[in-house]
Amino acid sequence: QVQLVESGGGLVQAGGSLRLSCVASLNIFSIDVMGWYRQAPGKQRELVATITKTGSTNYADSVKGRFTISRDNAKKTVYLQMNSLKPEDTAVYYCNADLRRWVLTTPPGNYWGQGTQVTVSS
Repeated sequence: QVQLVESGGGLVQAGGSLRLSCVASLNIFSIDVMGWYRQAPGKQRELVATITKTGSTNYADSVKGRFTISRDNAKKTVYLQMNSLKPEDTAVYYCNADLRRWVLTTPPGNYWGQGTQVTVSS
């Protein structure tokens, strides 16, 4: 199992910034893809951003130019820097780890954190 712990959510005014952190129990250089997803009330969970073990990134169109995903392998942490926040960014943000092979005793799988709430007021 890969344990993921998110932090950094909170309440912010529109136009403000937040930085989310996700600390993994496994060395993240072993994880093929790490990402951030979000789920707003009454909506399906959606992709926000992903970063591969080689550093390639991918963003949802709605956050391009405003959000930046990054990783610090030494700290086993993935970040999501969110700038120019909008009320429509309000959601629970989840960290995801896509492990596609066995790493020591950890089986491949799709792992999720418990989520952190981001609320953007207008």
